[in-house]
Amino acid sequence: MKATGIVRRIDDLGRVVVPKEIRRTLRIREGDPLEIFTDREGEIILKKYSPIGELGQFAKQYSEALAQTTGHIIAIADKDMIIAVSGPAKKDLGTKNISRDLEEVINERENVLASKDDKNFVNIVNDDEGEYSYQAIAPIISEGDAIGAVIILTKDPKVKFTDTEAKLASTAASFLGRQMEQ
Repeated sequence: MKATGIVRRIDDLGRVVVPKEIRRTLRIREGDPLEIFTDREGEIILKKYSPIGELGQFAKQYSEALAQTTGHIIAIADKDMIIAVSGPAKKDLGTKNISRDLEEVINERENVLASKDDKNFVNIVNDDEGEYSYQAIAPIISEGDAIGAVIILTKDPKVKFTDTEAKLASTAASFLGRQMEQ
């Protein structure tokens, strides 16, 4: 575990303040749920809770099925990072933090269908090198909350996405959102 040099005291109600620098680095905002663990050495571990992370294996299998069917790159993200990727860009996107632009699209509950030349084209991850020619993004909504997104991408400039890819992303997002509610 990395030492930060920051020491905090527990107040009379058992609360500890997580330092602002750590909250900013880990993208933890007021109201975000945290999981609390203990390990064998008696350390307390706080981890940002990802409801979609609960579907990790299922999301992986779902993205693989979509990638096989469409031949496109399929990514499933929570509000912080890519949790499942299938298709030819596994190494490009796998378990990377999402960009602020994608986070905003999720929070605004926007569906996006764009080519890389469109003004509404969204960088998926922070170090996105603009190699994707088309994208379809649909937010995953569960119990009224935007919790992530299904992203369909292609690098092939000859392939043009249509309403079909947008509807496919939307259907997948709706299905995953319903799975979270069960």
